[in-house]
Amino acid sequence: MQALTGIGVNYLLCIGGDDTTYGALKIAEVSNGRIGVVTVPKTIDNDLPLPDNAPTFGFETARAVGAAIVESLMEDARTTGRWYVAVSMGRKSGALALGMCKSAGATLAVIPEEFHVAQFELHLVVDTIVGAIVKRRAWGRDDGVALVAEGIAERLEPGVLQRLAESERDAYGHVHLSDVPIGSVLRDQITKTLAEVGVNATVVSKDIGYELRCAKPLPFDVEYTRTLGYGAVRYLLNGGSGALIAISGGRVTPVNLNDLMDPQTGRVRTRMVAVDTESYQVARSYMIRLETHDFEEPALSSLAAQTKLTPAQFRNRFLPVVKATAPAAPHVNPA
Repeated sequence: MQALTGIGVNYLLCIGGDDTTYGALKIAEVSNGRIGVVTVPKTIDNDLPLPDNAPTFGFETARAVGAAIVESLMEDARTTGRWYVAVSMGRKSGALALGMCKSAGATLAVIPEEFHVAQFELHLVVDTIVGAIVKRRAWGRDDGVALVAEGIAERLEPGVLQRLAESERDAYGHVHLSDVPIGSVLRDQITKTLAEVGVNATVVSKDIGYELRCAKPLPFDVEYTRTLGYGAVRYLLNGGSGALIAISGGRVTPVNLNDLMDPQTGRVRTRMVAVDTESYQVARSYMIRLETHDFEEPALSSLAAQTKLTPAQFRNRFLPVVKATAPAAPHVNPA
């Protein structure tokens, strides 16, 4: 506040995600009307709780650019007979990883929302991808691309990634996930597990990160941000403060920043991927990964034959992993 008032700032327009929005709320509270404060929702993570489930701006562009990168990885994987484990941005929400996977038609995506417990062991992620590799081999293919949301790292059991605790934290207390080598750790563990079950496969890790934030925006995001900017400035000049500018039903809609807060955490609510929706169900149905029906005959014996495990051993090894991420039936609107 001293810095802002010292240079004569009357209006503050904050552009960012949950941390920026939280900071704007605190400035608005301290300002008490002396400075008009407004935010617009910019984050490729798509994790701000906007009205009508509208996307945050930048997400559509990041998904499009990311999907093009994934399509290139898919072609390289096909022609070289290898697997890619591609780690995408997404601290809490797996929306970007899932969106790129679904749009590009990648083999599978692994996102934090799929797991039924708050914290889980690394082997669940590893075995999910290993199971997909085995199933794809049973279908005659030795290539694929697995998308993994980087937020998986924050959900792992304490001590799994030692560097997670050692990594420098940002001003909001978050670990710099770009410093956590989740891709290389997964690659090494997947390769090790494949060898244990008798499968020979080449696995390569790839980070898809900052290049998505600087891409030329799609027309959707250009149009979207121009409307948001207009609405934000109009809101400030009309004397408003302490709101996020959203678009609902085609109209500029200010949302009180306090209404975005989670009373339990004291921070901005995070919009997560809803795994009980048709949208997720469709994405999951296009993925090649082990499902509960794969543990019935004759599918079980066909899968086990790709490894050195017996059908009973295969079931004991991989069925608990599938149950840990089994999707709920989608909620269907009667209308």
